[in-house]
Amino acid sequence: MTRVLTALALIPVVVYVVLWGPAWLVSLVVAIFATLCYLEYLGIAQAYGTGPLGKWSLAAGLALLWVPREGLLLAVVLALAALTLEMRSADLRLTLPRASAVALGLVYIFGSWKCAILLHAIQPRWLMFATAINWIGDAAAYYAGRRFGRHKLAPRISPAKSWEGSAAALLASMAFGAAYLGPSLEFLALSAGVNAVGQVGDLAESTLKRGAGVKDSGTLLPGHGGMLDRVDSTLFTLPAVLAYLQVLQSFNIR
Repeated sequence: MTRVLTALALIPVVVYVVLWGPAWLVSLVVAIFATLCYLEYLGIAQAYGTGPLGKWSLAAGLALLWVPREGLLLAVVLALAALTLEMRSADLRLTLPRASAVALGLVYIFGSWKCAILLHAIQPRWLMFATAINWIGDAAAYYAGRRFGRHKLAPRISPAKSWEGSAAALLASMAFGAAYLGPSLEFLALSAGVNAVGQVGDLAESTLKRGAGVKDSGTLLPGHGGMLDRVDSTLFTLPAVLAYLQVLQSFNIR
């Protein structure tokens, strides 16, 4: 019940901001979400024995959010800066793990949230699609998995997940995509693909936590854990939807 109440409190706010909020408000909310996710990510990374990572990377990540266009050049520069700064490390055996953790965090957290800003600039409904499809899929997987789950999806990574829940998430996402975008084969395939990518994102974050020996990324959201736990699927679906739109644009399909 706590899980449901938390979702019911968050969903109306997100829907309003995404569909009717001005660009500056979307950017502000994205920056807040990205900051919360990154701070939790730093905690996970530290559990791997890297020691505390430099807080400069948080400022660098926020800069990546607001740089014009995709920010690829800045991302490369920041990754190189992370490696350069580690030359000061007292234990050079941590040079690669620490620099890699910062570089991954910048791309994984801030790079993915940057896609949210770009999707909103293209059309708010695409950002809504990339976000809502995870709510639908996660809810279907959770309830179907609890009732019908028999076959473990990835027991070493996330023992509670089942193939039955995964299938329910896929079907529910396709139904949502058909209702939201239109009942075409293209949108059914898109919805299925995006949901599959989101499920991979969920497992990817579970892998990070499993390796770090932590159950949740944080305690911010009752019933869900941390912010990163709530948006782990979204961090994968945002770039997936943006890539789809950019492919269409490159071929002048739409």
